[in-house]
Amino acid sequence: MKSVAAVVVTYNRKKLLKEAIDALLSQSLPEADVLVVDNASTDGTKEYITDYIVQNKIVYFNTGNNLGGAGGFNFGMRQAYEAGYKYIWIMDDDAIVKKNALEELLRADHLLKGNYGYLSSAVFWIDGQPCVMNRPKLTKDWTSDLEYLSDGLVRTYYSTFVSFFVKSATVKELGLPIKDFFIWGDDVEYSNRLSKKYPCYVVGKSQVIHKTKDNNGSNIAKERGDRIGRYKFAYRNECVIARENGMKGRLRQFAKVNYNMLRVIFTSNPHKLKKLGVILSASIQGIFFRPKIEYVEEKND
Repeated sequence: MKSVAAVVVTYNRKKLLKEAIDALLSQSLPEADVLVVDNASTDGTKEYITDYIVQNKIVYFNTGNNLGGAGGFNFGMRQAYEAGYKYIWIMDDDAIVKKNALEELLRADHLLKGNYGYLSSAVFWIDGQPCVMNRPKLTKDWTSDLEYLSDGLVRTYYSTFVSFFVKSATVKELGLPIKDFFIWGDDVEYSNRLSKKYPCYVVGKSQVIHKTKDNNGSNIAKERGDRIGRYKFAYRNECVIARENGMKGRLRQFAKVNYNMLRVIFTSNPHKLKKLGVILSASIQGIFFRPKIEYVEEKND
């Protein structure tokens, strides 16, 4: 067994998953075992990657139900921890890591002497531009902590789960991502949870390509298809994150909700009433939403 578990969560994107697996198996420092968490895909994912499974190039898990990204990462990180890996490296199935991505993360781990909460890679879109939806949030005082800047490390307080590296010891101490989030915000909540306890960094020399359909951030006002309903998870989960950040967090979320409702009203777009309903109902639901943080040594029900 190697020291790193690379956990890839997938759902109905078998071709991208295969590309992601190939990138992981081609790392310059082959220190990762690949664990694929299949959220009960219906597109023949397992059959498509059967050769990898049969040849023991990957470890394959089928969750039996679609747990969402949050549930999939919760599941996969628990499996990696219980298997005894020292490090857990998580990503989506459309994240294609560059050849030296893991080598640079482990170099940063060595440089920091393990004193960090998480490390994240720099995320780019397919055209080489920074990926809008995966920009890490830098700490306000990041310029006062420039000790590792020449090594490409910058302090952050939240990042996304597109190449997110954490020690198993940290998972044991601070728990797993909140599976009840299902999708949206699980990475922000989790990285924020870790950064409140330890310094965290984006590692600029560790890079990944995120093969999303476009390079735009989420914006309910511009949505036109069946994705509108998915925003209920965003607004509900953001209420939980806001509570964790005290009164300032609550006020920022209140302002954000009102701003987004106004943007829907005054932007030329279809389904305005549906969008307003999603924002309002999900925000109200979020006030009463109290998801549990699970720990790896607790029984997983």
